[in-house]
Amino acid sequence: MIIMSQNNMTRESRMAQQRKQSKTAASSSKSGRSKRSKKGPKRRKPIWRLIFKWLMIAIVAALAFGIGLFAYYVKDTPELKESKLVSGGATVFLASDGTQITRLGENRTNLTGPEIPQQLKDAVVSIEDRRFYTEPFGIDPIRIASATVYNLTHRDSNPQGGSTLTQQLIKLAYFSTAKSDQTLRRKAQEAWLAIQTERKYSKEQILEYYINMVFMANNVYGMGTASRYYYGKSPKDLTLAQTALIAGIPNAPSNYDPYAHPDLAKKRRDIVINAMLRNEKISATDAQTAINTPIADGLKPKSTQTASADNALLADGYIQEAIKAVKKKGYNPYQDNLTVKTTLDLSAQKKAYNLVNGTDVTFPDDKIQTGITIVEPGSGKVVVMVGNRKVGNVQMALNHATQTTRSNGSTMKPIMDYGPAIEYLNWSTDHKLDDSKYIYPGTNIQLYDWDHQYHGLMTMRNALTQSRNVPAIRTLEEVGLNRASQFAQRLGITIPANAGLSAGIGSDVSSLQVAAAFSAFANGGTYYKPQYITQIITPDNIKHDYDQETGSQAMKSSTAYMITDILKDVISSGTGTRAQIAGLYQAGKTGTTDYSDEELAKNPMLSGTAKDSWFAGYTKHYAIAIWLGYDKSSEQGVSGTSQSIPARLYRYLMSDLSENVSNTDWTMPSSVVRSGNELYIRGYQPEDEDEDESSSSSASTSSSSSVSRSSSSESSLTESSSLSSSSSESSSSSQIESSSSSSGEPVKSSSSSSSSFTEVMPPTSR
Repeated sequence: MIIMSQNNMTRESRMAQQRKQSKTAASSSKSGRSKRSKKGPKRRKPIWRLIFKWLMIAIVAALAFGIGLFAYYVKDTPELKESKLVSGGATVFLASDGTQITRLGENRTNLTGPEIPQQLKDAVVSIEDRRFYTEPFGIDPIRIASATVYNLTHRDSNPQGGSTLTQQLIKLAYFSTAKSDQTLRRKAQEAWLAIQTERKYSKEQILEYYINMVFMANNVYGMGTASRYYYGKSPKDLTLAQTALIAGIPNAPSNYDPYAHPDLAKKRRDIVINAMLRNEKISATDAQTAINTPIADGLKPKSTQTASADNALLADGYIQEAIKAVKKKGYNPYQDNLTVKTTLDLSAQKKAYNLVNGTDVTFPDDKIQTGITIVEPGSGKVVVMVGNRKVGNVQMALNHATQTTRSNGSTMKPIMDYGPAIEYLNWSTDHKLDDSKYIYPGTNIQLYDWDHQYHGLMTMRNALTQSRNVPAIRTLEEVGLNRASQFAQRLGITIPANAGLSAGIGSDVSSLQVAAAFSAFANGGTYYKPQYITQIITPDNIKHDYDQETGSQAMKSSTAYMITDILKDVISSGTGTRAQIAGLYQAGKTGTTDYSDEELAKNPMLSGTAKDSWFAGYTKHYAIAIWLGYDKSSEQGVSGTSQSIPARLYRYLMSDLSENVSNTDWTMPSSVVRSGNELYIRGYQPEDEDEDESSSSSASTSSSSSVSRSSSSESSLTESSSLSSSSSESSSSSQIESSSSSSGEPVKSSSSSSSSFTEVMPPTSR
């Protein structure tokens, strides 16, 4: 009993213990659930906090990167110098040897503080930077943001700038305005210099520097200089309307030039006036009175600028073209403070200038003008350009070397007539042409030669050598005007669409175009566009090199060689004997344009004179084209004796240029075959040439000589002309026996070497 009782107790005890453990476990489980219930589920952070966090990280990183990039850009910033802010600097043009030709930016009279009237200050600040006086660092974030928004929303409009007046001053003094130079690097340096300027100089000093710095068109710098140039008085004496124009010009000097664009100038002036009104610097009544003032009120007649240095004067025509070339490359030579290296041969330029303004060559008077261009055939580099003579100390005068309003006469024949005939029709130099009565198709107009005679059948060589008009026009007619025009186009000469056959004996071209075209004959058929600039250095010392442009094939080498071979004869025995230089391998062509019957009827005193006289010639190293004539050709013409001046000028210039270069003949290409004195395109030579070349050569030479003597026996010093639009030639010799070799090359003087030349005067003319 006792044992059972103990067992029962044991069971009861174990069961009680199990119940207790179960209760404890349940209580623990409940407690755990309660704790978890009280803590709740873990929540994620808001997405905007993550975005904000990474945005701040990006901003800090960008800021750090920007500061680093800014520091990198500004480490090479030019040093801030007051001398740069005062004088402004200038664009310097250098000759090919590094000698300075001229500086743009010298026509400047600086104003000092007391000389600058408040009205001018108010006008400048109102239109350029109305917050100028409140900007502490020289940069305006509000203006930059406003300009950015405007430019993004007005893509078709002219972009607005965010530069302050201080930044504009720095830009003018130190940097280029070319679009290609509008880089972050340049902008960073500009801002850094502007900040330094604001720290170092007062607002009044900065404004003074700006007023004296700006370009004001017409080679005028500074508002004080402009005030006297445009109105003949100091800024303090200007009216409100005049002051507003002066303040408005710098934004776009060429557009707001009151002489060239009076309407645009008035619009700009009125914008300045309204800006002053908004800025409360003038009253509404004063503003309206100024707006009603005509733009020409008080404006002086435009004056001609005088040259500031000898080199600028003697190279005036060249400088004009070099300035245009710089602008085409995206720079403003009047504002960008550049260093420009050109192709000009300053020594040769001086000799050419002195030649036309001195006494070595006799001119009939000081009114007769000339245009001279010398080009390197292998590159297109313009090494000499003379645009006028006897114009005094005048800068930016009419450049006769580039004017395209005068006919080039028979210097057009190789370009429009015989060159295309060889190129397209495979003519030989002894191709037979008919010099007989000719009537222009579809008209009753008869074409004459200078002697009013016809010489019958002749070779192409002799037709060109003796410059016969009728064979030239017959040649052009057979080639076709369209194909001939395409040939000329490849040589840089555009023939008007409405031109007739008379274009073959003269078209309106410049000496620059003729020199460039003849260069292609000289170099074997490649045309190079005329080149003036080889390097531009911006104020931050970045060099932009302009290597020789790739030329374009204008004609076959056979065409160039065969034309050159004929043009050798022009100098040795044709109309260009006054250009002879003993021992020199050269080729050339004369050109003369006569007056029409209508012009002679209006002024009979022009009878026996020519409107234009030309000579164009070349060696392997240089091509020269020279025009001579009067600006008022309806009043005075070139006399018979004066018509030889271009050839004589050529002789002087080419003799000098050829002293220091090699003197070698042109190499005949394999596509050309010579038989005696005549040349043929290979495959188009006479069929029996291979069988009896010596016999063919003898017959060809005999025939050629016979025709040459016949056609040259009628030559005289002055060739008188044809009808209205025809051209003629001024022959420099009468009946003359050839002094050339069988190839038409000049005969070397027995006492001269290949690099030393003697000027040879032609036989006396009838």
